[in-house]
Amino acid sequence: MKSLLTHFYKCILVFTSVLASSQYASAQMENDGIMIPKNYLCPGVMYSTSSWTNYWEGTFKRDNGNIGKVNTSVYTIMATYGITNSLITTVSIPYVTTHASAGTLAGQKGIQDISVNLKWRGLKIKSGNSILSLLASVTASIPLSSYQADFEPLALGTHSKNFTGRALIDYNLGKFFVTGSGAYMTRSNITIDRTSYYTTHLIYSNQVELPNRSDYNFRTGYRSKYFIAEAVADISTSLGGFDIRKNDMPFPGNRMNMTSVGGNIRYRLKSLYGLEFTAGDDYVVNGRNAGQSNMIHGSITYIFSLSKRKDQVSYKN
Repeated sequence: MKSLLTHFYKCILVFTSVLASSQYASAQMENDGIMIPKNYLCPGVMYSTSSWTNYWEGTFKRDNGNIGKVNTSVYTIMATYGITNSLITTVSIPYVTTHASAGTLAGQKGIQDISVNLKWRGLKIKSGNSILSLLASVTASIPLSSYQADFEPLALGTHSKNFTGRALIDYNLGKFFVTGSGAYMTRSNITIDRTSYYTTHLIYSNQVELPNRSDYNFRTGYRSKYFIAEAVADISTSLGGFDIRKNDMPFPGNRMNMTSVGGNIRYRLKSLYGLEFTAGDDYVVNGRNAGQSNMIHGSITYIFSLSKRKDQVSYKN
């Protein structure tokens, strides 16, 4: 009990320092090959900030002096738990703020959606200094507040119920690794505060059908016991929807495609093993009905055992 309280106080200290400085972000992700052992808990806090001035209206790239620069900040609390050595779960809750530097649109702020992820390593093959792992991941999310989805580009989210299935392959050769994954997301219809809207034709309803999405993620780099440095590419595509009309506001049912590239670093302290820092940057290089955003993110997490066994956790699974 005393040991658990000690860990709890360390976690509170970590949370407080991050919220006060707001300079860290990212975290355990559903699209990486990292697992934690059975009966280990990894709470953390994350911060990200993204902004854009230019955006794609359909495939036409432009800016808009009526909104200026759009900024979105996300503060997230999360926790990952090792159910078994091959199955982990992560719960996360983000608080989102949005702001436009020009025009009359008021920025929004509030709690967005709760997300629950299960990641399972179904196969692990070791041969010499190489490890091949096959993993599967499922994620469900539902809104936690009554935020307005029909307020793009300053909405906190889509206010839909989402379910995502993802398959991953992770390969380590010494300290070099490569991970690839593909995902499919289904999204529920949403209700908006008007009785008609225009897509490619006029619709008399307050129900909006959101297109499902696909996502492909690739990452490669250096992975050791205490340190990870990786390059990341992500391709996210709407499987339906329609383009923003000329000089019109975005709409939740728009087709939204994004290709981004970036990098992350993770470092686990040797002096206080279990305390981990992550930082990274992602930049949208191509898109459709999306802002050309640059996102800086970081996180602090602390992993510890809830059992008497105190195995050291390694990034190399």
